[in-house]
Amino acid sequence: MGDNKRKRGRKPKNRLTETLDFPTTTTAGDGAGGASSSSPAIDNDVVFSVTNVELIDNNPATTHRRRRGRPRKDSDHSDKTDKTLVASPTRRIESNGVHNLVSVEQPSAAATPRWESVAVAKAVPSMDAVVKVFCTHTEPNFSLPWQRKRQYSSSSSGFVIGGRRVLTNAHSVEHYTQVKLKKRGSDTKYVATVLAIGTECDIAMLTVESDEFWEGVSPVQFGDLPTLQDAVTVVGYPIGGDTISVTSGVVSRIEILSYVHGSTELLGLQIDAAINSGNSGGPAFNDKGNCVGIAFQSLKHEDVENIGYVIPTPVIMHFIQDYEKNGAYTGENLFVEKNMRKKMKNTMGEGNGGLSILALKVFEEYLVYLPSYFTGFPILGVEWQKMENPDMRISMGMKPDQKGVRIRRIDPTATESEVLKPSDIILSFDGVDIANDGTVPFRHGERIGFSYLVSQKYTGDIAAIKVLRNSETLKFNVKLKSHRRLIPAHNKGRPPSYYIVAGLVFTTVSVPYLRSEYGKDYEYEAPVKLLDKLLHEMPKSQDEQLVVISQVLVADINIGYEEIVNTQVLAFNGQTVKNLKSLVSMVESCGDEFLKFDLDYQQIVVLRTKVAKAATLDILTTHCIPSAMSDDLNNLLVDFKILSSEEVLRVAIQEIDRNFILEMHMMFTRKSEMDKKDTGKLRNLYVSV
Repeated sequence: MGDNKRKRGRKPKNRLTETLDFPTTTTAGDGAGGASSSSPAIDNDVVFSVTNVELIDNNPATTHRRRRGRPRKDSDHSDKTDKTLVASPTRRIESNGVHNLVSVEQPSAAATPRWESVAVAKAVPSMDAVVKVFCTHTEPNFSLPWQRKRQYSSSSSGFVIGGRRVLTNAHSVEHYTQVKLKKRGSDTKYVATVLAIGTECDIAMLTVESDEFWEGVSPVQFGDLPTLQDAVTVVGYPIGGDTISVTSGVVSRIEILSYVHGSTELLGLQIDAAINSGNSGGPAFNDKGNCVGIAFQSLKHEDVENIGYVIPTPVIMHFIQDYEKNGAYTGENLFVEKNMRKKMKNTMGEGNGGLSILALKVFEEYLVYLPSYFTGFPILGVEWQKMENPDMRISMGMKPDQKGVRIRRIDPTATESEVLKPSDIILSFDGVDIANDGTVPFRHGERIGFSYLVSQKYTGDIAAIKVLRNSETLKFNVKLKSHRRLIPAHNKGRPPSYYIVAGLVFTTVSVPYLRSEYGKDYEYEAPVKLLDKLLHEMPKSQDEQLVVISQVLVADINIGYEEIVNTQVLAFNGQTVKNLKSLVSMVESCGDEFLKFDLDYQQIVVLRTKVAKAATLDILTTHCIPSAMSDDLNNLLVDFKILSSEEVLRVAIQEIDRNFILEMHMMFTRKSEMDKKDTGKLRNLYVSV
């Protein structure tokens, strides 16, 4: 055969069978037909179907055994005394770019059949780059926020990419305590470090310090976004066994999907390859061996089957590039906060008392100036309505050739609220016209929701939006950012906040909290008012939270209030409760005779201030609760109003080494949008020290 590759010829339209007992004669040339011969019928002759024989040879020098299908017996028919032998199909051989058709002769009855291998055009995925992920989780107990649940373990899949990094799903390492990786064919588990977690896109990035782990492993290469009916192969470690598993299918659908873990809507692929528990984080390869996505969820319903979902390469590359651009990724300041808190504590030591708290307070206050340091996927902070009704379009002053969607509501905390107004008609986004149903052109013969255009950008990017307002066309440049919800879908690794006074347990509402209280069916079991706020309420400020009394730890001081459960706290002593921190600050500094809490459903709770605070310690001891408040609220015990901002900064600088202050200063000036006056103030203080 030399250097020529042999490819399997196209199968004939009519299904042909080949017998091994009788030779067939073929005519060389075009291979369109051949002479047929007949012979007497023989009982129990063995017939092999061409479709039952698959020859795969990745190494042409390797000799393959003949693989036999299940023998099939022909039934006896008295009216048939002979069998027709059909010429075998021709094979196409490529030689130096020229395609030649040659006939393939069948072996004679006396000769031993020789089966030659055929080179496979489909590339084999890089199986060695797929790893098994072992994670130990310690999930917070949102119903009892002062403790954590019993730890549990899980296994999932991941794969190696460039830069000594590994990708897997975010939900695979959620609330992780320890993460370990095991390579294919290895008996060693390597401890991994979590570099970044993208909750919105359900992707996490890991690395391993051990050089041994990276030996002999080639990173996976990414491919382009596939098209419909493209073949995909999902590789991973699902349940049902310990070794690597491979399932195959085709791309069934490409559209904006709901990402269950992140409660977001991003581009996704639907495939019919089996995706089971444990496949999460595993790669999906195309027929060229390139990764086109990450398996992450599937649809389980009695009326459907073989519906799996894959995170496509545009979303993956957005995550990777965001990480490489900013040095980290979570969509919030969690990772920098953890690292800098640790560094500050190590630098300041344990004996500085209130001054250490002051420095931490300064750090926390300056973190709010870093919204662009961690980005994630931005969204347009509006809710919109389709404009498919012709009468509605006429009433809104739209011309026959104009299309778009109507703005229903605008997030008060979004930058879009500064330029856009309700009832504006969004005509285009970044120069791409939006249809009346909210879709934009995607690829040939395909349309997709215009939120896809928004998700392609990064937080801090500028988008050009054209709107129709009172029959006048206006253009605005809007700075995109990610928006927070009044009831967040995730705590993103943070332990829940809580505060206890006189047995009243105050906490904030989140989706994990609702799931902890009411189970997986919280959307049906939770109180209607909480669900209404979850689905429709928008925060009025960046730090607004929904504070509730989650339960009452029974004691003599709170007789009559025992049945209050998951009821929102609206005000304290006549002042609106903005968030849990504001409530703690007001209660701790209260000098009034009574503590009065105004609750939802027109309920009130009234307690004597001194008696309530005195009873708190005994209640904590009875229920083995270590503290009356979570760690993030403890810093509020220091009154920072006695110091000016300059004095607070000066105290902080005296405690922290100069290199760290310089590091903070460089980060502020490079990544933040803090006021120039504050930037200069910090610089001058650093120079003076």
